[in-house]
Amino acid sequence: MVEFRKIASFRSLEDFRDYVNAVGAGIPVPDAAAAAPSSFKEPFHYTSGITGRTTTLANRWAILPMEGWDCLPDGAPSGTARRRWLRFAESGASLIFGCEAAAVMKEGKANTRQMTITRETFEAIGTLREEMVKRHTSLYGGRPMVGLQLTHSGRFSKPNDDTRLESRTAYRHPYLDEKFHCTEKNLLSDGEVEGIIEKFHEAARLAQEAGFDFVDIKCAHGYLGHEFLSAHTRPGKYGGPFENRTRFFREIVEGIKKEAPGLDIAVRLSLGDMIPFQKGAGGTGEPAARPTNENPYRFAFGGDGTGLGFDFTEPAAFVKMAYALGIRMICATLGSPYYVPHIQRPAAFAVSDGYLPPEDPLLGAARQIHAVQTMKTLCPETVFIASGMTYLQEFLPTVGGELLRTGGADFIGIGRMTLSYPEICADSMAGKPLDRQKICRTFGDCTNAPRAGLVSGCFPLDPFYKVHPDGERLKQIKKRP
Repeated sequence: MVEFRKIASFRSLEDFRDYVNAVGAGIPVPDAAAAAPSSFKEPFHYTSGITGRTTTLANRWAILPMEGWDCLPDGAPSGTARRRWLRFAESGASLIFGCEAAAVMKEGKANTRQMTITRETFEAIGTLREEMVKRHTSLYGGRPMVGLQLTHSGRFSKPNDDTRLESRTAYRHPYLDEKFHCTEKNLLSDGEVEGIIEKFHEAARLAQEAGFDFVDIKCAHGYLGHEFLSAHTRPGKYGGPFENRTRFFREIVEGIKKEAPGLDIAVRLSLGDMIPFQKGAGGTGEPAARPTNENPYRFAFGGDGTGLGFDFTEPAAFVKMAYALGIRMICATLGSPYYVPHIQRPAAFAVSDGYLPPEDPLLGAARQIHAVQTMKTLCPETVFIASGMTYLQEFLPTVGGELLRTGGADFIGIGRMTLSYPEICADSMAGKPLDRQKICRTFGDCTNAPRAGLVSGCFPLDPFYKVHPDGERLKQIKKRP
């Protein structure tokens, strides 16, 4: 088991910075925390490459899209989903990037209660969007820029039963097929892929009717849009060379531009990936295999062939291709929560279906930061939202402010941090001391509960979920051997 200091143990910025240097994380930590509020409060003038519209955003905080497990059976928002969205509004963030991961069709849902945008649900989703905007405006003035993430869960689809995968895959994977029990029967035909692309077009039209400023096409975390980017072994027009592996994405974008003119488009992109990890000795994560020069790992988009390192040549080419299509905003991330959670969301604690961190999670947060810094250097004209920084906890605003100040990113995004402490955005910009009792400590129950078929929320820290019936159920589940 890897030993490391927990973030909550640091009592000063100096103590934290010394530890960062000691472990070689290379995270940008300033000499004083005072710079953070001014960096976040700097307005940003965003011009869409699709619509030509310029929007002035009041600050540099962004709320990241998260996958909910608590919508109504048809995919319409529930009361708890409404509460979550209104807390996004109350955060003060001027960019609501994607709100929630909305499936474009039932078959692409990652769980039976995921939000799904259809002709039957879009009005309810639009009403909630309007309510969220009004709440933000009443508190802070101005208007946030709001998008909806569109996704198909692909390999991780569970549309009918939260205990049973109904995977749809882009290609045969040497490790994930075994892990998730996929065969030739799970492969999508070219005709089925074309049908899914049309569902993205339809979902974008509905999002536009619902009043969203943009849609975020999810190409991240091992879901279908991301999996196609590494489909080297897939035959036909959607696999093989880079041009074919990006065709799924391009056809989605080109169709949206035709069928929903005036709607802006952004992308949530896994800039790099790694070979799947599994539980090893003592429950600590370890690679499923050790690729060699003679047999490199080919299935990590943005990977260097070793399965453990990055090569950003193709991700940079993707970002430049997206720019040529008019896309100016990329939300950066890495890996997948399903097979490399320590890469995608560094945490001190293992989730129920995961493993103990094989490294100091601070190194995982540093990896996310270094990736977005690198891509901003390679593609300076693109607007980048940084993510994967929740593990920094009370030091997140300070490090995020320094990342903004030095030009390593244009916005700082938070996701699960908002479940327990959405006001961290407003508090940090006001220069208030952060409420340490609300700060996410990466306990993982926002994942453990849904994995057990319960609603999504922060059970350890949010008073609402502490007394929620599923809170007691989760406690009982965690006591089981």
